[in-house]
Amino acid sequence: MLLLVCLVVGAGAAAIAVGLAQARHPAFDPADYLRDLDRADGVDEFEIRLSEPFVNRVLLPAGGRVLGSLGRVSPVGQRDKIHHQLVLAGLDARIRAEELIALQFVTTALGLLVGIAYAVFGGSSRGFSLMIVLLLTAVGYLAPQSWLTRKVSERKESIFLDLPDVLDLLAISVEAGVGFEAALDIVCQHFTSPLAVEFSRTLKEMELGLPRREALQNLKRRTEVPELSNFVLALVQADALGMPIGRVLHTQAAEMRTKRRQWAREKAGKLPVKILFPLVLFIFPGVMIIVLGPAFATIGKSFR
Repeated sequence: MLLLVCLVVGAGAAAIAVGLAQARHPAFDPADYLRDLDRADGVDEFEIRLSEPFVNRVLLPAGGRVLGSLGRVSPVGQRDKIHHQLVLAGLDARIRAEELIALQFVTTALGLLVGIAYAVFGGSSRGFSLMIVLLLTAVGYLAPQSWLTRKVSERKESIFLDLPDVLDLLAISVEAGVGFEAALDIVCQHFTSPLAVEFSRTLKEMELGLPRREALQNLKRRTEVPELSNFVLALVQADALGMPIGRVLHTQAAEMRTKRRQWAREKAGKLPVKILFPLVLFIFPGVMIIVLGPAFATIGKSFR
């Protein structure tokens, strides 16, 4: 039974891994198409396909079908939710929601397999073995989601920390006589942070003809950072009322610097509480052993 489970999980993991590899490589490459045009006439396409490696000819299409089946099995709402989180993490161009769902299937199966192996060969009690199986299965299911949540949190924090400096550069550029779109281009040239990437995407949307208001609303939906959302709201209102954008940018930059300073003070205030746990768990027992160890040894000798 355990061998059968191992074979099924291994085959599923291999198929999904091949599917992920196929998803990351486009099926159509213009360079390959141009090279095909340069080939001599009369070459049989069937022979060309047979000359390709077995992985590209058989395993990649099979893995792609398995990956698509897993994506179709998952609920639509779950796929949309994961896709939205991938957008917030800035990973939507590299990872699809179906790929992450497939990874959840694989890690859950691996956790279940390791738990069953421990229950069979561990020699523990039945209740403890069942708890280990459930725990490892839950860890395998939650690990990809936890990784994605951490990526979203890190990206939001990076955007929040870069926002004051970016707004300062925007304000300086606008007050120097540069238009708002040109100021965004200057920011994209001088910053390589996630915020600069989002501004670059917003600038491309405006260059393609999307109104500034809609492009900024898309920026707010792609980030969901409250401070950036307030900046977008102030900018849209200033644009609608005809207020000078430079003054709005200066005000927003000063407010963002104040919020960043408050955030740093809050993090510093939480530091003593966070240090308390490793101090009690790791440092304090060692100090007690070093200080009280000789005294306990002497007391023990006196009672002999």
